[in-house]
Amino acid sequence: MNLYSKIALMACGVAMVSSAMTVVAVNTFSDKHDSSAVLATSGTLDSGGRLYTVAHGVTPPTDFTHAAESTINGVVSIKSYATPRGGYGNGYQSSPFDMFDFFFGSPGGRRQQQPEQKGKSEQQLGLGSGVIISKDGYIVTNNHVIDGAERLEITLNDNRTFNAKVIGTDPSTDVALIKIEAEDLPVIPIGDSDALKVGEWVLAVGNPFGFTSTVTTGIVSAKARSISSATNGRAMGIESYIQTDAAVNPGNSGGALVNINGELIGINTAIYSQTGNYAGYSFAIPTSIVTKIVTDIKQYGAVQRAVLGVMFQELTPQLVKEKGITAVNDGILVMELVERGAAMEAGIQVDDVIVGIGDNQVHNSAQMQEAINKYRPGDKIKVKYIRDNKAYTTEVTLRNSQGDTKVTKAKDVTSLGCAFKSLTKEQLKEHRLTAGVQVSGLRDGKFKEAGIKDGFIILDINNARVKSQDDVEKIYEAIMKSNDSDKVMFITGIYPTGRKVYYAVDLSD
Repeated sequence: MNLYSKIALMACGVAMVSSAMTVVAVNTFSDKHDSSAVLATSGTLDSGGRLYTVAHGVTPPTDFTHAAESTINGVVSIKSYATPRGGYGNGYQSSPFDMFDFFFGSPGGRRQQQPEQKGKSEQQLGLGSGVIISKDGYIVTNNHVIDGAERLEITLNDNRTFNAKVIGTDPSTDVALIKIEAEDLPVIPIGDSDALKVGEWVLAVGNPFGFTSTVTTGIVSAKARSISSATNGRAMGIESYIQTDAAVNPGNSGGALVNINGELIGINTAIYSQTGNYAGYSFAIPTSIVTKIVTDIKQYGAVQRAVLGVMFQELTPQLVKEKGITAVNDGILVMELVERGAAMEAGIQVDDVIVGIGDNQVHNSAQMQEAINKYRPGDKIKVKYIRDNKAYTTEVTLRNSQGDTKVTKAKDVTSLGCAFKSLTKEQLKEHRLTAGVQVSGLRDGKFKEAGIKDGFIILDINNARVKSQDDVEKIYEAIMKSNDSDKVMFITGIYPTGRKVYYAVDLSD
């Protein structure tokens, strides 16, 4: 055997030994680890004969059966009904781009115009979803799912049907809490939306197009997402959405967004679409906000909303250059302070850049809103900010919109302090009117504070004609649900003497 043959034979022997040791190593590794672990490359021997693994990866979970099976029974179908009013069946008119419309069953959305019907029979307004959060029948959904409804019909996954009552709503976050009379209901456990990561698997559970118990899957595309820019600047209230690419369609609104463990981490609320159907992105309210809103409604009857007391703007490259800021590239730039507000009392100044609220970093307005919305008036929080390119931290005692730390109580039309009577045919003829309601039984309340007297006949409120007490209540509720800081009734009417009078009734505390 010549020299070249010997060298070749030795090389083959080394290769065989190396391969054998690699197989042993892989088998040993497999015995000690989960079968999902994969050895990416073979090992190599050093002079001491030890084996080193170059790299290995873990296959991501792709089995969604556990999460699906544990959540479909906790999602309900919600049908809303109302008696048609006026010239159109539901009193709503469609808009060319309404992000809430296409979560309902009708092709044109909840606000699709309906032809006038001779009978005043009950009519379905829309179809949405809801999530059971307690065994005794509390269900969380979107405010726009139940808004304007006179009756709510809830259907469980086992086809049992109940009527629900509204416990409370919060239009600013589009959250509503309703309840059915039932026991031992399946509950979806609430997870931590703050711990959610971009790229994590999620499932959307709801009733798209009326197909009950439908599950779709996707990943978290972004967190703390604001969508006002997609609605042509239309205010969407408090915005800090979880953005996903899980398919969501009409009927999904108010349904569950759950993680791979079957925990609720969001309530599906909106989609980005120019057609009304799914086009790639959907948005959910995180449970960090939902849990706080629901707790407030159950405990106080109204949402306890804290404010920091600043007018602000997101930091931009142009502002960074203009203000000479070098310490940070993003954050919340304080533009103006509310007099005697929480921020002013804590020593925060104009041109400070807020970069942290409590344990949360703040890079944009959505994160700012989400962080503040977790707290109540009276809570003390740490606020981190940058001033003159140096970092500072101060303690802030949050306040409510009235500038104090008092608990906000739930209000209803009784706070006006009177009753309302429809005018008789004789009264209408006497005063040459077609409609109106008369104030009676005046007592202490908002009307008395404004100077209104017994017998005053209301003709319109905020430019809306008033024909019955029901009209007054609906206008009142619309004002109280609005995001306007000034909640005022501008009333036009006459006294029995024929004197025409105008009143401004302040509905705020």
